Amino acid sequence: MYIIPAIDLIGGKCVRLSQGDYSSKKEYHDDPLEMAKRFEGAGIHRLHLVDLDGAKAKKIVNGEILQRISSGTSLKVDFGGGIQADEEIEKAFELGAKQVTGGSIAVKNASLFKTWIKTYGSEKIILGADAKDRKIAVGGWEETTTVDLIPFIKDYVGLGISYVICTDVAKDGLLQGPSVELYQDILKEIPGIKLIASGGVSSVKDLEELEKIGVYGTIVGKAYYEGRVTLEELAAFV
Repeated sequence: MYIIPAIDLIGGKCVRLSQGDYSSKKEYHDDPLEMAKRFEGAGIHRLHLVDLDGAKAKKIVNGEILQRISSGTSLKVDFGGGIQADEEIEKAFELGAKQVTGGSIAVKNASLFKTWIKTYGSEKIILGADAKDRKIAVGGWEETTTVDLIPFIKDYVGLGISYVICTDVAKDGLLQGPSVELYQDILKEIPGIKLIASGGVSSVKDLEELEKIGVYGTIVGKAYYEGRVTLEELAAFV
């Protein structure tokens, strides 16, 4: 199982939100590159970089930070937030992203997202499947759709998607444990996908449990920033 630390960006700084609520913002570090280098120094290979300013602006805002981390470390960066048009996804790759995550766009402009899968291939495009009560949530999680999570993922896997980040909105940022049962159900229904669990990790025990059920990777955010898991503990999974 890959450990994938998250760096969420607002105003160029590392922050975390709870359940996507911008008013819950807490700043943890003012230099994202230094933070990324810490992860790299622990032997971690991947990074989940989210431009929260970009998500609001519907275009990349913190591109300079993506470029600095991509050129200043060997981390394989997957980037999301504000990628709503062809020129934005092109920009993300030009700035050094190895993969791009599309969430709301995969619901609201499915035809465009499907062209990206064809153009860039399944190794470069990650499906962001954020869920609330097993229904897809979009628009910074402020809107819950009537789209069922597992059939939604299944449809995109049929179109070539292999990487899926699934966040249970009810768990995100609360340090109350991940949605293990949900991930088990997804893996049972759609075997073979590279499922990346996101949201709720609070301890090494949570990570061990997720590794046991066979997720491809787990995103770790607040648990690290709040000292619930150490870099050494994360490195032990590498």
